[in-house]
Formats: sequence, C-alpha cells, structure tokens
Amino acid sequence: VYFFFPVFNRKTGEPPLINGWIPYLGKALIFRKDAYKFLLDQQKKFGDIFTVHIAGRYITFIMDPFQYVYVIRNSKQLEFHEFANKMASKTFDYPALSKGKFPELKENLHRIYQYLQGKPLDIISDHMMKNLQDIFEWKCSQATDWETEKMYKFCCSVMFEASFVTLYGRVPAADGHKVISEIRDKFIKFDASFPYLAANIPIELLGATKKVRKELIHHFLLQNMTKWLGGSKVVQARQDIFEKYELLGDYDKAAHHFAFLWASVGNTIPATFWAMYYLLRHPEALAAVRDEIDHLLQSTGQKRGPTYNIHLTREQLDNLVYLESALNESLRMCSSSMNIRISQEDFVLKLEGNQEVVLRKGDWIALYPQILHMDPEVYEDPKEYKFDRYIENGKKKTTFYKAGRKLKYFLMPFGSGISMCPGRFLAMNEMKMFLFILLSHFDVELAENKSVRLDNSRMGLGILLPDVDIAFRYKLRS
Repeated sequence: VYFFFPVFNRKTGEPPLINGWIPYLGKALIFRKDAYKFLLDQQKKFGDIFTVHIAGRYITFIMDPFQYVYVIRNSKQLEFHEFANKMASKTFDYPALSKGKFPELKENLHRIYQYLQGKPLDIISDHMMKNLQDIFEWKCSQATDWETEKMYKFCCSVMFEASFVTLYGRVPAADGHKVISEIRDKFIKFDASFPYLAANIPIELLGATKKVRKELIHHFLLQNMTKWLGGSKVVQARQDIFEKYELLGDYDKAAHHFAFLWASVGNTIPATFWAMYYLLRHPEALAAVRDEIDHLLQSTGQKRGPTYNIHLTREQLDNLVYLESALNESLRMCSSSMNIRISQEDFVLKLEGNQEVVLRKGDWIALYPQILHMDPEVYEDPKEYKFDRYIENGKKKTTFYKAGRKLKYFLMPFGSGISMCPGRFLAMNEMKMFLFILLSHFDVELAENKSVRLDNSRMGLGILLPDVDIAFRYKLRS
C-alpha cells in the first residue's frame, strides 16, 4: 500500500526538514518520548539549525547557544505573547485576550508584574517568609523525635499553602488549613492533565479534568475571594483591572485568578523538591549550605527554631552564595522549557557568521536550553550534581564558556527575553526561604535509598516532575 502525503516544498535558505511518516503527527511521538535525545540526534545529522514537523506544526530549532541572542533580540518579528495567551485561555478556560473585546487588558495585566520586583517584591517576600514559618511551625514543631514523610508531598503541601496564603490571603474558617488542602488536592489532579492540555488535547477526553477545573475556578469567584484575609497587592491589582471589563464574566475573572495560581506554583513546587532532594543526596552540599545559613543567623543575632521569627533582607538572601548555587544547579538539572517564538511575517532571520534562516509567517522558532544545560563543553560532567558549580573564589560565578568563547546565556530555567517568567525573583526567594527554614530548624535525612529520576512527560513545559516520591525524616535540631 502506498500513502501519498502533501510535500512541503522547501524554499532556498530554509533549514533541512525532518518529516515523520505519519501524516499530521510527524515526529510528535518520538519527540514526546525523549525530546532531549531526539534533538541531539538531529543535531548530529543536520547541524545546528533544522525544522521538525511535530503534530501539524513546523518548528525550527536553533541549537547553537551563541545564536540565541539573535532570536531573543528579534521580538518584533518573532512574537511569543499571542501563542502563550492562546494556550493559557484554552488550558484555564477564559476567553482569549482579543484586542477588540478587551482593549489593553493584556498590557494592563503585564504592567502589574511590577509588584513582583523592587520594593514590592521585598514586601511580598517578607509575607512569604512569615507564612512559611507559620506553616512549618504548625506542621513540624511537634517533631522532637524523627518524623517520616514523602518528600514531594511535603514540598507540595508547604509550598502550596504558603504561596496561596501569601498571594490570595488566609482562609478565615476554623479549618482554614483543610480548605486549602482540598484546593491543593484538586490542583494536583488538574496539574496531572496539564501536559495534555498544553498539547491541545480536548479536555473532554481527559476524564474528570473538566469537572475538577470548574470546581477550582469556583473557589476564585469574587464572593469567595472577598472572604480571604490579607491578600497581596499583585492579586488586588489584578482584581481591580478585571472589574473594568464588563465583558469579562465572573467565571472568566475567576479563571484568570486560577491561572495565576498555577503560574505561581506549577513549577515552583517540583523545583523545590529537586533542590531539597539533591541536597539530601549530597552530604557535603547539605553541610556547606547549612553552615552558611547558621553563619548568617549568628552574624545577625537571630535564634533558630520554630518559635523564633527569622527575618531576612533581600541582600542577605542574595548573599547566600552556596544556597543559590545549589538551587541553580538543581534547576540546571531538572528544567526543560522550550522557548517558543512565532514568526509574524515572511522574513529572513540573520544569525552570526553570515548565516540566514528563511522563515514563513506562522513558522515556529524554538530554543531548547536543556541541551545547553547538559552540554559537557559548558558544564563539566553535566549529569553530576555539583552544588558549588556557580561559585568562584567565594563569589557568584557568571562566566561560562563554550569552545573558548564566553556565553551570554548559560542558565535558562525561566525562559528568555520577552517570554521570561515575570515571577522568577519571587520564585527564587520562595525556594531559598523554604530551604533556609527547613535547614535552620531541622535535622533532615533521606529515609530510603532509591534513586529518583526525571519524569519526561513535561519535556518542553518547565520543571520536570520526579518519577516517584521518596521518604525522608526530620526532627527539630537540638
């Protein structure tokens, strides 16, 4: 039997095309199975620039990190927000942010991210620190002897509640913790379907996901949110903006709030898990980070223990070089985000070394930083966790080289250019504070000896989840 597929005629200057033998799907299945290995194989065959047919899309991959800057710089011709908005509106069930219907809504929402930088960031970080300490105290202050828990579950429980309370406020009911843990359980169910929604699979095919999503969105209806106490300025500012748009229904506004919650914790929770897991797997890393934390507490005259309130300035957090390096190293190893841009017109992308890529309107361009993060030329023994990889002579190391040349981009867990995560500073602070409290208050160790691997089902979507959970033990430090 012969199949006849339409041939996608290549123009001069277009990169080599890797087509699959299955119509529409192209190379989607093999890409999904292990994008990292697939892309490295194609790079060996076709060089640093090639186009892959994946599920009806033609995606041109730029593999050379020295060329990233040319893609990032061309934000006018290579757009990101339209793609992100389409995906988010479908995933979280709110109407697309069309200019006609909601003039300037996209720009107004983007402006609000100023609340996650500078002085407002200090305020929200202070609240997060206090909430983390309260939750640790509520959860762990009875642990005079060893308590055993599953690590991912523990990180999820603490980080979800602390983030929720910091952003949206406290649930005043006597069973406030219970209400938040019910929201968290639904969130985990929804999150398990996230890769399928992002891959454009209709929600109707995903079992109870549609029902769970609806229930989650209902939590964020105005009549529920007004009961919560002490929410953040960033969420209040978003509420104020939504009120100005009469065409946004109550459910639509609630769906936006739910999307913001997902953006706040969807990647931070697994990233916190990996940071903690790698520290506990490497005693010398744990000792160095704990020593740095103890030293800071001593030098600022603060006592450790769940009954004491620790206060950290942004400068003090930034100066914990071992903590930051250990965190960056775990991000290097577990992040797998695909940086996508969409060509707004037929145009020629000019690259270094007189190279050119001919693009058609609607073509996708992708950077895949995991290739860079695992490049042995940039990072010696890239599969090994080296907690002090980002330290040089006691200071932060920011110079990395490939082929003897200094790289502008060497660590990209939060995306790049216009698609860079606006909440990245808060996310880093939250993870540092979680580890700070954990290591200053508790003795912590792994309770089982098994290796946890990356679950590849989220390749291209952010931080990869662990393939299994692992037990750990903790007790109050004497």
